[in-house]
Amino acid sequence: MVHVLSSRILLRPTDPERSRAFYLEALGLEVYREFGTGPTRGTVFFLGGGFLEVSGHSDAPPAPGLQLWLQVADAEAAHRELSSRGVEVLRPPRREPWGLIEMWIADPDGVRIAVVEVPPDHPLRHRPGL
Repeated sequence: MVHVLSSRILLRPTDPERSRAFYLEALGLEVYREFGTGPTRGTVFFLGGGFLEVSGHSDAPPAPGLQLWLQVADAEAAHRELSSRGVEVLRPPRREPWGLIEMWIADPDGVRIAVVEVPPDHPLRHRPGL
């Protein structure tokens, strides 16, 4: 088994400045580090237990199957905050049949982002037998 020390999602946007502004200003993600210079410079954002690197340039949007899952403490509060920042909400928060509260947004290249709240009574918060 490979001993993984760290991981990140690499995103090559069609418009790096637009995507960088979305993740920094609209979503309000904190910057872990920046590198390089010019329009294709890289920015790595904190994503809870992982990282999102927005760097380089692509002529086409990422594959349609690429999606991000961001857990928040309060999906309704996230909905209000993101809406006030002009983020288009594809679907407002609602409780899914599997018990999670999910809201859906998309980045400027159409990467779908699930903003998820795990309610206190959800099995993800509990380990059976403990």
